[in-house]
Amino acid sequence: MARRFGGKYSPQGSDTDSARDQALHQAVSEARRIDAAGAKANALFLPAVVMAVMAIWRPPAALLAGLIGAGILALAAWLTRDGLRAEAAYNARRVARRPALPRKMLGTALTGIGIAIAGWTTGTGITGAVIYGIAGAGLHFAAFGPDPLRDKRMDGIDTFQQDRVARVVDEAESYLAAMSDHVGRLEDRDLNARVATFQAVARRMIRTVEEDPRDLTGARKFLSVYLMGARDASVKFAELHARTRDAGARADYEALLTDLEENFAARTERMLLDDRSDMDVEIKVLRDRLQREGV
Repeated sequence: MARRFGGKYSPQGSDTDSARDQALHQAVSEARRIDAAGAKANALFLPAVVMAVMAIWRPPAALLAGLIGAGILALAAWLTRDGLRAEAAYNARRVARRPALPRKMLGTALTGIGIAIAGWTTGTGITGAVIYGIAGAGLHFAAFGPDPLRDKRMDGIDTFQQDRVARVVDEAESYLAAMSDHVGRLEDRDLNARVATFQAVARRMIRTVEEDPRDLTGARKFLSVYLMGARDASVKFAELHARTRDAGARADYEALLTDLEENFAARTERMLLDDRSDMDVEIKVLRDRLQREGV
């Protein structure tokens, strides 16, 4: 079903419609950046499928080795795809911890092992298999590179505070991802768009906290308690709506998202105003000092 987008300058439009459309566009753009696996990573599953099919017509020992090699290549492709998504999320944040598991580099090693096994099953011998494995691992590393190996921090802010922000942000992003996963299974474009609009507003608060970790105290309840509640409500709604298609439950869920969205937006605006007030105070103090010193 088509969805009508309104706007400030469209018929029957409003400033609210325009703001929501902008928020939705921001959410979609961010989702595309984070889901950065793309066709290149998904194509890595193809060699595993080909190797498994070719192994069927080989002798028992080669069959077993071929299936093991295909499994290793599939695992390497899966790790690489997840590693690319983790790297995109890392790059999108101003404060972030490095991925706990270096998925892309593990994918490189497993790709080399899988290709070496594939070479051995075709009768190239141990030396040839090792050469193929090294070449395959090298090409994989050249194509996808290493994982982020250092935490991303901001200058002038202590490590403890940045670690607190990173933990809260990781937790908040996991709640938002869970909302998308459960509501997305309903395959309802309007519901997906509604959730995406709320997520854009929530991520605006997340980015505000990342830029100034001093805002974490005021935002922590929103990014932990409220988002956890939004996730739990999304799970229960998705389960109920999949069974009954209850219009009343859908209206209640959308009303909840609207209420959360308004509260998140208002809190974010207050944080930004507080930051502006702090900056104005610092500028005034600096000007007074310069005037006293005759500069």
